[in-house]
Amino acid sequence: MNNPILQDFITLTKTGLYCSYGNFYLDPQEPVLEAVISHAHGDHAVSGNENVYCTKATQLFMQHRYKKFAAANFEIKTYHEQFEINGVKISFYPTGHILGSAMVLMEYQNVRYLYTGDYKIEPDVTCEPIEFVQADVLITETTFADPEVTHPNAEEEIKKLNTVTTNIMLGAYALGKSQRLISLINKHCPDKKILVHHNIMPFVNIYEQQGIAMGNYQVYDRKIMKQQLEGNIYLVPPMVFNSYIRAINVVRVFATGWKYLQQGNGLHLYISDHVDWQGIIQTITEVKPKEVWTLHGDGKQLKAHFKDQLIVKILN
Repeated sequence: MNNPILQDFITLTKTGLYCSYGNFYLDPQEPVLEAVISHAHGDHAVSGNENVYCTKATQLFMQHRYKKFAAANFEIKTYHEQFEINGVKISFYPTGHILGSAMVLMEYQNVRYLYTGDYKIEPDVTCEPIEFVQADVLITETTFADPEVTHPNAEEEIKKLNTVTTNIMLGAYALGKSQRLISLINKHCPDKKILVHHNIMPFVNIYEQQGIAMGNYQVYDRKIMKQQLEGNIYLVPPMVFNSYIRAINVVRVFATGWKYLQQGNGLHLYISDHVDWQGIIQTITEVKPKEVWTLHGDGKQLKAHFKDQLIVKILN
């Protein structure tokens, strides 16, 4: 006889996702005693936790960002390695989101609960490809859970940069997106010179230390941008992109899946590190859950899509 799914196995609190049965949090939003962290983006990994369970890459990114406040203690786990927190068995699986990102499989009373964190199914040579694992409950992000949203092919999108002869200011998140873009530009825009903002460089260095080949790039040099008015791509984090709103002699481009962030730019570049509608449907097909619980977005359209076929519960 199958054990029942515990509807309160994971609950959403002001601190974040809480598992009372194991007394730990998933990606807590404020410091806690036991934190299982899926990946190192700031909205999932805060500083000041006592015990952090994560992958090695996630630890390195957090230590760069938060220095001595990253965590009192890191428990580094490899993919597929099983460990326990207060009787809940846990293991990590790659999500294809950024380097070191992990789905969290939790097993309790013979029921399997799978928390995706952020994920994508498209190929990306700068991080581990997603691995699907079957579970009774899929707890999925729904950032782009809209049938109207289909992310275009990233390799075709990046080729748009070849249509621009003048210099480009390319805005991207410093961790994950920037490294993916450097790799894509090197492969598909070989005539472009990549100049990287100094705030992005530490993350690039960690990627390379972890064995990821970035290709050609150099640290930003203002002289190059002023003297050579063609063929350069200045890769900058969002804060810099937004502060240089009146930058001259550059075409402004921001790499994102969000339409509203494309407005006002010289070129639209739809490259997302989140799963789109079809990707979520494929994930549900692969995981074969009895129930889907949704987070980080709007799960209403997913619930309507699976009406009378599958239980979809909206946690947020």
